[in-house]
Amino acid sequence: MRERDTSPGAPCWIDLSATDTGVARAFYTRLFGWTADEPDPEFGGYFMFKHGDVPVAGCMPAMPDGPHDVWASYLTAEDAQKTLEAATAHGGQVIVPVMQVGDAGTMGMVADPGGSTIGVWQPGQFPGLTQVGEVGLPSWFELHTNDYDTVVAFYRDVFGWTVEVAGDQPGFRYSVLNHDGNQLAGIMDASDWGPAAPMGWNIYFWVADADAALAQVEELGGSVIVPAEDTPYGRLATAADPAGARFRLMAANDQMPGDTSA
Repeated sequence: MRERDTSPGAPCWIDLSATDTGVARAFYTRLFGWTADEPDPEFGGYFMFKHGDVPVAGCMPAMPDGPHDVWASYLTAEDAQKTLEAATAHGGQVIVPVMQVGDAGTMGMVADPGGSTIGVWQPGQFPGLTQVGEVGLPSWFELHTNDYDTVVAFYRDVFGWTVEVAGDQPGFRYSVLNHDGNQLAGIMDASDWGPAAPMGWNIYFWVADADAALAQVEELGGSVIVPAEDTPYGRLATAADPAGARFRLMAANDQMPGDTSA
């Protein structure tokens, strides 16, 4: 386990909007071995999941007119207001205006030019994720988009990404956020995947055994979306919790014996 990169633009937090937070609490604590704090009435029933003593994710009741049963990712900002202004100037749209979250920090949410939602977090007393590289923690963040060139430029210009091209051939166009030699997140060109393919940000959780984790997902009332398969980046799978919120699993394999911590 190592400390998360805290540079501007780096992924820093995740949370879940759930129609039934009790179901979500039971599912994720059993699947990943997390614990869950009590809901905070001051912040609309928001509560945190923890990995040991370390906050790993948030969960909140879904708003009646908002997204539900979906995971959200957040990127670090030095100035949330300026980041939202830059997002608008570069073809994005403000979804949630800048909002002070007590003394924890300042948040906002934008849609990029491809329509995918990303959170913005300006840390105050709460930095977000602090640890990566262990079973039960996020291990990779990845955006699937059908407007690849525009979206890559958006994250470069709005969030200050140093973009490294990892693949630029038909069928595999992929760029990553690189900071000091570390790859922190990726953007995949999904324009050839068809209209039914889900777009947006994906969160990969590191597990000891992807196949065993999928079996547990089903035992807990969730579902397998894409069975585990070996890739050069580990053994990967896609699952959903009982309410349909999708997430991804990543485990070591012969091609990638270590982890790929964010």
